Amino acid sequence: MIPTIKKILYATDLSSNSAYAFRYAVASAEHHDAQIVILHVMEGVHGSAKSLVDLYLDEEQRKKIFEEKLSDVKQRIAERLQAFCEIELKDKPECINRVQSIEIVDGYPAEEILKKADDLNCDIIVMGTHGKGFISHTFLGSMAERVLRRIRKPVLVIPLPKGESGITLHDI
Repeated sequence: MIPTIKKILYATDLSSNSAYAFRYAVASAEHHDAQIVILHVMEGVHGSAKSLVDLYLDEEQRKKIFEEKLSDVKQRIAERLQAFCEIELKDKPECINRVQSIEIVDGYPAEEILKKADDLNCDIIVMGTHGKGFISHTFLGSMAERVLRRIRKPVLVIPLPKGESGITLHDI
């Protein structure tokens, strides 16, 4: 028997064609009468750049900047989601009600995707891949590959087109 899908984790890097993969998340949610959790991971500053930031900004300043950025990104995602549903799915206004929450976290994307999928009890992950590098990183992008190596849940990996894919998040 095929497991029931009630919650979909849609992981996005907010690239221009990430709306292309979101179409699959919406279609899956409609088909299974499921909810969508949108996840964006803000990768922090690492190495010598982090040391430089730490030198000039204290903990409180760094926290304030992060919270402002977090709020800004969440607002932009919400606005893009609204516009996507109005433009792309105008005949299905309930599209926006399929989104249970927008999660923005700081960390390493693969680690946070795996963690959120478990913490939020998601049944499936939908993510796009750019497939850059050596023969398109042997057909998968490195982030998708890192997730696939460690996940024990179904993952729908959508190859993102190189050119424009109709509506893009940057159009919104």
